[in-house]
Amino acid sequence: MTILDAQQQVDQWIKTVGVRYFSELTNMAILTEEVGELARIMARKYGDQSFKESDKDRNMGDEMADVLWVLICLANQTGVDLTEALQKNFEKKNTRDAERHKQNEKLKPQSPEG
Repeated sequence: MTILDAQQQVDQWIKTVGVRYFSELTNMAILTEEVGELARIMARKYGDQSFKESDKDRNMGDEMADVLWVLICLANQTGVDLTEALQKNFEKKNTRDAERHKQNEKLKPQSPEG
């Protein structure tokens, strides 16, 4: 599936099963909520927080897909072509960041001792 396919499929689903898009502001709030749910899993799986019983059945891939779904909704609502936007973002990063990260001491491989 391409990004364009995803945008078209989400739009079709919203207009048939979902009836209509929520407002942009509502979707922004939902996106924040979904990112929070993903953060909760990340904090427990990779961070220092302990899992609660209610967290153990949560699926990280599903939470990421929820984030992507709402982001696609916002793109559709605001007329953003995510394929084009991502391509431009790569161009920006390849120009602006071509050497920046290579110069970052914090990103250099650590020696086996430390």
